[in-house]
Amino acid sequence: MKKILLLSDTHSHIDDTILKYVAQADEVWHAGDIGDLAVTDAIKKLKPLRCVYGNIDDAKARLEFPLHNRFMCEGVDVWITHIGGYPGKYNPNIKAEMESNPPKLFICGHSHILKVIFDKKYNLLHMNPGAAGKSGFHQVRTMLRFVIEGDKIKDMEIIEMEKRM
Repeated sequence: MKKILLLSDTHSHIDDTILKYVAQADEVWHAGDIGDLAVTDAIKKLKPLRCVYGNIDDAKARLEFPLHNRFMCEGVDVWITHIGGYPGKYNPNIKAEMESNPPKLFICGHSHILKVIFDKKYNLLHMNPGAAGKSGFHQVRTMLRFVIEGDKIKDMEIIEMEKRM
């Protein structure tokens, strides 16, 4: 069993609220637009991190993290990328892979809109944790946490932080 904290779009912002939830997780997954690598450095001091770079990330972030991160967590095939779209509107750059080899869990960021949708066409769960940072149009900062046990994804919680100022 693994307790996962999923966040995205920190845009160089890390604070005690985020770090409190990091400390409660077994692993942290970041779906891109990190901003300053001080964000991922702070997370890595506390917990293992799986991360991808996003469209705002610089060359340092792109050297440290991949564009796509596909891995197994327990019995769940996970694919994280920053600009992936959502069921019915996947990014054309990932559509062929999605059709030939869909994961069980597909995660992206970029939109700053929290979405959790089951995709019946590809039999997968799509997650976008919204935005944990303070830059962007979103009004409330959000993250997701959930448990992976064997091949099951369960106990999902939406974490809403204070309104973005």
